[in-house]
Amino acid sequence: MKKRQIILILLFVTGIMQAQDRPQPKPGNSPVVNIKKPQTFVLANGMKVLVVENHKLPRVSFNLTLDNAPFVEGNKKGVDELTSSLIGNGTKKTSKEAFNEEIDFYGAGINFSSQGAFASSLSKYSGRILELLAEGALQPNFTQAEFDKEKAKILEGLKADEKSVPAIEGRVVDALAFGKNHPSGEFITEQTLKNVTLADVEANYKNHFVPENAYLVVIGDIKLKDTKAAVEKLFGKWEKRTQPKETYPNPVNVSNLQINFVDVPNAVQSEIALVNTVNLKMNDPDFFPAVIANQILGGDFNSYLNMNLREAHGWTYGASSGLGSGKYTTKFKAASAVRNAVTDSAVTEFVKEIKRIRAEKVSDEILKTVKAGYIGRFVMQVEKPQAVARYALNIETENLPADFYEKYIQNINNVTADEVLRVANKYFLIDNMRIVITGKGSEVIPGLEKLNIPISYFDKYANPTEKPVLKKEVPAGVTAKTVFSDYIKAIGGEKAVASVKTIAMLGSTTIPQAPSPLSFTSKMDAKGKMMVSLAMGPMNLMKQVVNEKGAYIEQQGQRKNLEGKDLTDMKASAVPFEELQLSKKDGLTIDHIEPINNSDAYAIKDGKTTYFYDTKSGLKVAESKTAEQAGQTVTQTTNFGDYKEVKGVKVPFNIVQNVGFELNIKMSQVKINEGVSDADFL
Repeated sequence: MKKRQIILILLFVTGIMQAQDRPQPKPGNSPVVNIKKPQTFVLANGMKVLVVENHKLPRVSFNLTLDNAPFVEGNKKGVDELTSSLIGNGTKKTSKEAFNEEIDFYGAGINFSSQGAFASSLSKYSGRILELLAEGALQPNFTQAEFDKEKAKILEGLKADEKSVPAIEGRVVDALAFGKNHPSGEFITEQTLKNVTLADVEANYKNHFVPENAYLVVIGDIKLKDTKAAVEKLFGKWEKRTQPKETYPNPVNVSNLQINFVDVPNAVQSEIALVNTVNLKMNDPDFFPAVIANQILGGDFNSYLNMNLREAHGWTYGASSGLGSGKYTTKFKAASAVRNAVTDSAVTEFVKEIKRIRAEKVSDEILKTVKAGYIGRFVMQVEKPQAVARYALNIETENLPADFYEKYIQNINNVTADEVLRVANKYFLIDNMRIVITGKGSEVIPGLEKLNIPISYFDKYANPTEKPVLKKEVPAGVTAKTVFSDYIKAIGGEKAVASVKTIAMLGSTTIPQAPSPLSFTSKMDAKGKMMVSLAMGPMNLMKQVVNEKGAYIEQQGQRKNLEGKDLTDMKASAVPFEELQLSKKDGLTIDHIEPINNSDAYAIKDGKTTYFYDTKSGLKVAESKTAEQAGQTVTQTTNFGDYKEVKGVKVPFNIVQNVGFELNIKMSQVKINEGVSDADFL
């Protein structure tokens, strides 16, 4: 079934993403900030309370945080996530429905996790909201029914992420960087989750949800005296217990720069991450120089990495880096998602920019600009209650001086180019760095092998594996025409397929930063008419139409009539099942066999389009097309799945295209020979 029209959605989405990612104006001179100091007291059970009075607005926020050391869950990884999911689902005193209903009645917000709780409300309701927060946190009602429900949700999420390239990348990066026996490196699997019982959740809560390292930060329109009385009453009976102390191996960086490759045959672009572990504490003299060094390298829009990979080369929507800090081992990570065809080139540029910041002093102009931008964003956060709570908590948990945030701007301004150079060499360990790449091996590995960087291979669970077989021989007797014929048979047979005169497909998808899902509509007539649209509620965001007069694209109110080759290509795509015509076309051959979505598929090229058909089921599983965009050749791949029968013909109910992120369209309804009229194509 023809789905090339999905490609044009890329133009629409690209416009949205670029508009959201434009550089911000440079801030002016650094202001002086005044961060109110909390008044503190400690309960007998060890919980420390920090109160910041702020009477500007009639609001209060409560932030309960357990500053516990990370621990290994082992073959029951998932118990802590399940604990988080179950806390707040009702209490021993109040049902889940009644609890949530009362929160809604007060117009408050409240959430819980295994690491604490947060609530905010109007100050006139703050007393009751604090009671509900304490009740939810200290008297959770763990039931088998809720446990089974939450476990099923996590399992569903694991299955949804099974083919997600970003999800695989994130899992493998941490597993390789920290090790699978480290709290930051272990990951949930279907088996570890199945090992978890309700009793495990109860034990996890009892052992780790303790007041020993608990902090309650209260900020807003309250009085210390009233708050202290309420907190002592509600939390004073919280049983004093000590969290179990556990040990685990410290992560060790690799001895040389190397590529760790994960083959994901369905990947339409490569996820690249350069990573090494670090030990950087917030009270370390290196902290402020390291913050600025990371901003220069990849933390800012105008950073070395983003200006190179995005602005200069146009390979990605964004390239960035992050440098962790805190009491425990964290990581440095530089990352981006790029097209398959430029993966090797992007790796070269990543390495070049990291070596650059380690070898060259940053210019005074860049250093000044980066500092100003970073300070501007810091100042914007200072007035937010959540930021004030975080600052107060950091001073306590990270062993920071009391004036750490008052002197924050001064310390940022004091960073020199020499310090940036020094910390870049200390924390951006290019000679001891893993370049973890998750992508389509058949298209990416040949280019990577030319970089003269050692390559090792891993599966999607970070287990060492052999180099994947990139292309297989086509069996004797299998031709493009037999593949097309098998496809027609697989979806219902030539008679059933030929009887399809119209198709209407209705579904939904999401895009980053969109406040709600988008509705997707595709209608097609065998007479050569087509309409595809994306809408947010009643607002049509993108529409493309082919009719007997021509074709056009309408995007956010602007219409463009297509001409020349664009018109020819659009008209060619306006057929329900192009295989009926392709099977009669001479000169098409099977280019190769390659794995797609964990199964082998025949790849048949027709000009700039390649069609992929599963060697066993015969179904079309993918379609890729090369096109010119902004002077560069771009390969756009669409994946098809979840085939279901509609009036004797199987059609895909799931269409996924990567347009800088996964545009995952799930059909809710497909109609054949109904639901389409000429008015749809005006």
